[in-house]
Amino acid sequence: MHALPDGEAELTLVVRLPWEDVARLGQEAGRLASQMRRPVTLDEAVSHRLRSSRVAAHAKPAGEQPPAVTAASASVSSLPSRPPAEQARQAIDRINGTAGTA
Repeated sequence: MHALPDGEAELTLVVRLPWEDVARLGQEAGRLASQMRRPVTLDEAVSHRLRSSRVAAHAKPAGEQPPAVTAASASVSSLPSRPPAEQARQAIDRINGTAGTA
């Protein structure tokens, strides 16, 4: 985690998601790109989604609590992140069933 000049913090983590959720994030990135008229990364789409849900949670009437977010399939790793190309290669290997055979 490190502080950003605009007063926010950046936190790097690894989250395991089903491909369906990744596809939904891709759709969200597409919608944002259309609105912003520029390419949008999945990271930006996730950040936008989290900010939107936080704002929506604050807009609820007093006394009403937002539902707890469960992360049963999420895992956080303290290991250094891998380069995107390596992550993509490993994801493709897992899909093809060739992980660990190279």
